[in-house]
Amino acid sequence: MSESKTLRLGSTAPDFQAETSNGPISFHDYIGDSWAVLFSHPDDFTPVCTTELGAFAKLEPEFAKRNVKLIGLSANNSDSHKAWIKDIDEVTGSKLNFPIIADPERKIAHLYDMIDYQDATNVDDKGVQFTIRSVFVIDPKKKIRLTLAYPASTGRNTAEVLRVVDSLQTGDKYRVTTPINWVPGDDVIVHPSVSNEEAKTLFPKFRIIKPYLRLTPLDTKESK
Repeated sequence: MSESKTLRLGSTAPDFQAETSNGPISFHDYIGDSWAVLFSHPDDFTPVCTTELGAFAKLEPEFAKRNVKLIGLSANNSDSHKAWIKDIDEVTGSKLNFPIIADPERKIAHLYDMIDYQDATNVDDKGVQFTIRSVFVIDPKKKIRLTLAYPASTGRNTAEVLRVVDSLQTGDKYRVTTPINWVPGDDVIVHPSVSNEEAKTLFPKFRIIKPYLRLTPLDTKESK
C-alpha cells in the first residue's frame, strides 16, 4: 500500500488490498471496467451509518444500471460488518450485497485522507480517530471524478451521488456539461470546446443564451 498523498479530481485512486464483508479484495481489480462509488463510515452499529448503508443498498440496482459498483468502508473488522449488515437490513428493509471494507487500523482512511483532523474528539475507545463520511466517484480508468466529505454527524444524500454519476457519464458521452440542479431529461450546456458550427450538427435544437452559455435538450438518438 502506497503512502498517503493529496488526492485531487483527476488523481488515480490508490489501489489497496483489504478484507471486506464479502471476502478479500484488490480495489482496482474490484472496480474492473466499471465505475465505483467508495464511501466511508466512522463506525459500525451507529445510527446515521445504518440509515446510509440501507439507502445505498436500496439504490444499488440503479447504480448497477449505470455500470457502477458500490463499496463501503468502516473502521471495524469484517466480522463486525457482517453482524451489522443484519441490523441494516432489518432496520431499513434493504438487502445489502456490496462489500464493506474492514479498516480498523485506518490504513485506507489515511490513504484516502478520510480522517477528521479538525475534531480530535472524534475517536474510538483506543484514542484512534474515526473516519469521516467521504465519498469518491471513480471512473473505469481509476481516476477520481468527484470527492465529497461530510462531518460524522451528517448523513449523505444518496440521490445526489446518483445524480452526479449521471452528470459525469452524460458529459463524457455527449460533450456537454450540466447546470445547477440538473437531472436526466433537463437541458444541458454545450461544452465550450464545441463551436457553434459543430453544435448545429451535434445539437440541432441548441440555443444561445449568451455567447458563453448555450443550452440544448439532449436527444440521445441524435447526439454523438
